[in-house]
Amino acid sequence: MVHMFRRALFPALVLLLGMCAAAQAKREIVDMAGRKVVVPDTIRRIYCTVPPATFMIYAVDPGLLAGLNSPIPQQGKKYLDRRVQRLPVVGGWMGQGKTPNLETLLKTRPDIVVAWRWKGAASDSKLQQTLEQLGLPLVYITIDSVNDYPEAFRFLGRLLNRQTRAGKLSRYAQKTLDDLKRMRAAVPDPEKVTVYYAEGGDGLNTECSDSVHAELIPLSGGQNVFRCETKTIYGMEKISLKEVLNRNPDVILARDRTSMDRVLQDRRWAHVRAVQNRRIFRAPLVPLDWFDRPPTFMRLLGARWLANKLYPARFPFNRIRETQDFYRLFLNVSLSEQAAREILAP
Repeated sequence: MVHMFRRALFPALVLLLGMCAAAQAKREIVDMAGRKVVVPDTIRRIYCTVPPATFMIYAVDPGLLAGLNSPIPQQGKKYLDRRVQRLPVVGGWMGQGKTPNLETLLKTRPDIVVAWRWKGAASDSKLQQTLEQLGLPLVYITIDSVNDYPEAFRFLGRLLNRQTRAGKLSRYAQKTLDDLKRMRAAVPDPEKVTVYYAEGGDGLNTECSDSVHAELIPLSGGQNVFRCETKTIYGMEKISLKEVLNRNPDVILARDRTSMDRVLQDRRWAHVRAVQNRRIFRAPLVPLDWFDRPPTFMRLLGARWLANKLYPARFPFNRIRETQDFYRLFLNVSLSEQAAREILAP
């Protein structure tokens, strides 16, 4: 009986959403994939298909979000808007067979759906077909790398009529990229720091040099010791300790506490230069990881943090003040000095 009711309810929700959408004034825009899309004149509610897009909308205006892809991590809740924490968890098109709950999605009544388009990939026909059937306009934002954030924020400003707010975020992103470019140009190739990104419980998962999950390494002037081509966007390539020893990185960047502890405590890692010199770092994690998973706008601050770790003399970083300034601008959160120190603690 319950299943019969749900089967009857779902088409009704689709019809109701379509009737509401038809009543709104429309305009045509060109999204970042070059597609012409008809959207409401005034966009009030947005669902995003993946966390990087969700948190870009959050940075522009958290009040626009209609639902989340996953629950907010407990450690990040005090840094994020309470309205967002109360939103329904819809899920998302996040790879590895993961899809959202379409009934829950419809109940959130989004005006548009925003999807992240990466590396010029062809538009996802299944995604588009599903959203067309639901009567939901699909808008792509393109973020192939951190370098695309300035234009992506400007695009969202135009789309959402939040040009002033998005302009501030875009200018911060551009200044960060310009600062890092100048620093990289000043580092001779022989002096570039080599970096191993340690993931997984044993620290022996990593990312290829072209992976979106490790792009802060070259952006911050480092050299990823694993020069290879990523097999999937998910990454997490499995390697051996012998391969790490052969490459002997100057720095190890640990994904989390588990991988960091393994590197520090397992005697087999003791012959790695980074371990011998105690140059093992872990990026801050709240409210979202500054380095990766998910790859969000927090990477703009993470890139500055990492550049300072790799080249402290060449890239000064007032870690307390810059953390406070970033959280105030992007998250509308005022941090005390003590709160900033706790965030920055390894």
